[in-house]
Amino acid sequence: MLTKILRRGWPACKYLLTRFFMGVSLLAVMPVIVLFGWASPDITSTLVRLANREQREASKYLGLPEQPALPAAAPRRAGNVVALFRDKAFRRSVQVLLMPIVMIPELFVAVLALVAVPSALASMVLWPLDPGGFNLVGVPIDSWWKSLLFGPLQILLGLGLLGWAAPAVGGFHARAVRRRLAPSAAELEAARLSERVEELTRTRAGAVDSHGAELRRIERDLHDGTQAQLVSLAMRIGIAKQTMAADPEKAAKILDDARDGAEQAMTELRGVLRTMYPPILADRGLAGAVSALCARSPIPVELRIGELGTVPASVEAAAYFVVAESLTNVTKHSAAGHVDVLLERRGSQLYLAITDDGIGGARISEQADLLGRGSGLHGMVHRVEAIDGQMELQSPIGGPTTVEVILPCE
Repeated sequence: MLTKILRRGWPACKYLLTRFFMGVSLLAVMPVIVLFGWASPDITSTLVRLANREQREASKYLGLPEQPALPAAAPRRAGNVVALFRDKAFRRSVQVLLMPIVMIPELFVAVLALVAVPSALASMVLWPLDPGGFNLVGVPIDSWWKSLLFGPLQILLGLGLLGWAAPAVGGFHARAVRRRLAPSAAELEAARLSERVEELTRTRAGAVDSHGAELRRIERDLHDGTQAQLVSLAMRIGIAKQTMAADPEKAAKILDDARDGAEQAMTELRGVLRTMYPPILADRGLAGAVSALCARSPIPVELRIGELGTVPASVEAAAYFVVAESLTNVTKHSAAGHVDVLLERRGSQLYLAITDDGIGGARISEQADLLGRGSGLHGMVHRVEAIDGQMELQSPIGGPTTVEVILPCE
């Protein structure tokens, strides 16, 4: 019975005492919050984080799942009081400042629950040292009969406070914190929409940058390769036309060279077009295109393809280029001996995972490192995020390296 009382009462008293001293700390810095909080966005943001911490502690004490946290304080300029008081998260978190006032009676219960029994035992034994100087349930003790009468009474009172009153007060406080500081459904939806707008702004900016870089690359390839071949072809045909009458054999040779140049230009043009949307996707579908990529890899690849269903063209292209870039990275940088590729449909999403047994250490960065690693993965992230997909890279030093991609198909 005593063990059960302690198991119920000690966590409650600990929770109430901890929360009270946290509230006293807030009370000590309240002048700073009142005087400078309106001017400093950092102070108000800290207050919202403290409110979320109180929510987590309350849920932990009650043994309940954590509630959704209050959205972060709305960004504002220093001194913008109008934006401050329009911020619902800030207005709700201000209630944390009332904790010390509310918790004074709760602290009284917690302290009595902790000291009632030890003080009763001490008073029952030590009262002869100072008759009338020790009290039990508020009665001065100056005789043994009072000690034996009121001592057990205070012990029973202390056990009642520890086993029932303190847990009840702690539970009431924790539930009140969860109820008062929990964000409303409208606040959560507004925060979700705000985060979504920020995410779309970021991913679309990345997609625009990636698209611009891709256009510049295509322009460079066409200018340096295909265009040069076509200019050379036009010059050869012009020379052949001029020499046709005087030297037919030389003209024929020049035309043969021009034909070879035309074939080379067509090959280079097909290569450029293949980087925009691989024709093999239209001919053989995503499964066939990925199978062809894996078959051409110089490193052995184990390919597992599940049921894919209907996949949008943009998703097919993104998945194809992720596999192609990943296999290229593995070949160049990983020193791997084997690669696993998994491609399957999971509900309304396409799941893709590429794992190699190489040396690991891959990182996503805008600029390639000294070994030429990183920039390709950055381009893959932009390509995936442009269609609202997600990409995760796990590559500890020593391997293995896993690239996981989830692409929406609806």
